[in-house]
Formats: sequence, C-alpha cells, structure tokens
Amino acid sequence: MSGRVRLDRALSKLVVASRAEARALIASGAVTLAGRVVIDPARLVSPDRSVIAVAGARVGRASWRTIALHKTRGTITTRRDPQGRPTVFDALGSIADGMVAVGRLDMASTGLLLITTDTQLAAQLTDPGAAIVRRYIVTARGRVSDDEVAQMTAGIGDLAAHDVRVLKRSNRETHLAIELTEGKNREIRRLLAASGHDVSRLLRVAFGGIELGQLKPGEWREVTRDEIAPRKTREKERKRGT
Repeated sequence: MSGRVRLDRALSKLVVASRAEARALIASGAVTLAGRVVIDPARLVSPDRSVIAVAGARVGRASWRTIALHKTRGTITTRRDPQGRPTVFDALGSIADGMVAVGRLDMASTGLLLITTDTQLAAQLTDPGAAIVRRYIVTARGRVSDDEVAQMTAGIGDLAAHDVRVLKRSNRETHLAIELTEGKNREIRRLLAASGHDVSRLLRVAFGGIELGQLKPGEWREVTRDEIAPRKTREKERKRGT
C-alpha cells in the first residue's frame, strides 16, 4: 500500500475495521494520528508511514502472510456477522489477525479459501480481468444432460462457466468438475438452477496454482510467494537467474 489515502480507508485497508466501522471509531475520538485525536475521516494519511493508533494501540500493515484454509460448511466468509453466525475468522482466531479473505465461499460451500495480509494481492487475484481459474467439484440433484453442460459453458444470461465436465451421472444426481474464471455471487448454484438443478455439495479444490490437496475441513497451511505468483512471473524470474 503506497501514497496517501483517507483515514477511514487506511483503517479498512489495514484490516482494523470496515469503512463504516472506521468512521464510527474516528467520530468517537478513538483514533489518533501521531498522538493527536483525529475526528475527520477524510484526513489524508500514509498507511505505511503515519503513526496511527486505535484506542491507544498502534496499527500498521502486518508482515506478508497468506494461508490456504479448507473452509467448513456452515461458516461464512466475513470478519464480523451482524446475525452472529460463525465465520472463518472465528474458527482461525488470532492466526488471521490483520488478514482478509480472497473472494468468498458461501455458507453452504466448502473447500479452498485463501486468506492474506496483502490486500493488493487479494484484489489482483479476484480481478475478473485476470481470469484466474477456480476449480470445483459439484454434486447436483438430478441428471444434468450434455445439452445443459454445453449451455453452462456457452453462457446463461451474464453467467458462464469456463469449463464443465461430467464425472458421474445418474437419474438421482450428477457429479461435475466445474471451472470458473470470475467469482460472481453463487455463480455455480445459479447456473445449475437455471437448468432446474439444485446443488447438494460444492467443494472448491483449486484457486489458480494453489490446490486444496490433503487439507481436511478446518485445516490450513502457509502459502509461499512463489506458489501464488502467476506462472509467467515465475518463468521470467527463473530465466533471469540463468
């Protein structure tokens, strides 16, 4: 994070609070800049260099860290939930201090969720223009026909899968491998619903080059910078070293 930004935006980017929560904290007099109370949320600050404190505790950008989590069913991908539902951050506890989720998985979905301290990285990975492939294993109720599979890849309204393969099919249910290159809200569920099929299981198994692998529900592991870098970037770096 570089340059000067509004104070409320800086607190949001530093994962201290949401923009709305940051404005409330600032208005209450809980935020200081270089030891002085600031009540103007539009005050320009440098997140990397300004001495910002909330309720007397200094805040700043956390050191770089990214983890791969196997999200469990029944948790939501948000730091705080007004309805009091369990979140992935509740489950991780202090491990996820200063971190943000890269995109979302809905409450009923499971599988690979990336969580990072690098907000720029999170924005890059979820940018639709980057077209980073997300892979899912999906169980849909009923028999999904070949025509319906073709329709999902051709596009239904503003929704379209990058690739769909049938793994197993019966009149009762169909198992599918689905790839997306955008993270639109409930995209797979909406695509299948358009053909009259409900989703009974949705598991994300890969996000770009990061795979779920052998992680069990609730388990997590560290992700290295090299793992998460785009393949072209890694190839350029290797060529420079030769």
